[in-house]
Amino acid sequence: MNQAGRGSYRKKESIFTEFVNSCLGRTIIGLAILGILLLVAIITCPSEETMYEETRDNIRQCIEANDSLQIDGIDETLNNISYIFSKADTAVHDAEIMKSFDKYNRLEYNNHTLFSTMRLYNNFRVEGVRCAIGVFGLVIPTANFNDFLLRVGPMRKDYNTPAIKNTYGDEEYFGENPDLGGVFRYDGE
Repeated sequence: MNQAGRGSYRKKESIFTEFVNSCLGRTIIGLAILGILLLVAIITCPSEETMYEETRDNIRQCIEANDSLQIDGIDETLNNISYIFSKADTAVHDAEIMKSFDKYNRLEYNNHTLFSTMRLYNNFRVEGVRCAIGVFGLVIPTANFNDFLLRVGPMRKDYNTPAIKNTYGDEEYFGENPDLGGVFRYDGE
């Protein structure tokens, strides 16, 4: 019952297989794949002209798609995803709406090493809001219609009238500090 070569049941593996199965080998392979992805991201980062044109097209689509109904965040996100693969209709209201957009809004390009962004500045969003991200050659819009400033006007109809009116006694307004002795109600808009 003696066997020849007993005690040596281990299979000889190549150095490459042992390297791939080791922790160090998996870490190095993962870093190499990550390095290749980073190199591709750097090479395919959209230029300033591409970002500007694609962002303006996405903003035009956002303005055209807007209606009187408020849509929720999921609909806004799905619209923005569809704007990546479509172009705006330039025949509809393009000239007058985009002129007012250019008058009250400003786009600024920010180049990062792996990606680029466009920020929208206006009197409503003084600190700026990100409206597009460019990565791997794609321009992904994050535009929201509420971020645009398309017209400017007074907040209230009668600018010098107070928001709080005295309903007790006379209706006279006495400057900055109205009479607080009576009953007040807020008229609102």
